[in-house]
Amino acid sequence: MNRIKRGSIARKRRTKFRLFTSSCRGARSQLTRTISQQKLKALGSAHRDRYRKKRDFRSLWISRINAIIGQNKQKIYHIYSNLIYNLYKSRLLLNRKIVAQIAILKGDCLFMIANEIIKK
Repeated sequence: MNRIKRGSIARKRRTKFRLFTSSCRGARSQLTRTISQQKLKALGSAHRDRYRKKRDFRSLWISRINAIIGQNKQKIYHIYSNLIYNLYKSRLLLNRKIVAQIAILKGDCLFMIANEIIKK
């Protein structure tokens, strides 16, 4: 029986791994064992950071709303939590992303919404 050599098959498998880490520098894109470790680490970071991104954007929207409210000269709402609480109490279905966009693009519109909430 002939001897089976797997060199070419193993090389194909390793080159597939190398394609994943081709953007890395140094040994992380050259050595097979390091490539597999880097791939696991990258996939883990990607999984973690998909959820982290949602958290970061929510905090960004909150800080933008809070900054616009703080600049208000009329001092209708000077606390972010009061504004959000009254939005929910008056059953206005505006999430933080939309409120932040309104605050940045049309600051006066946000204050008009706040005035309407106070009147109710």
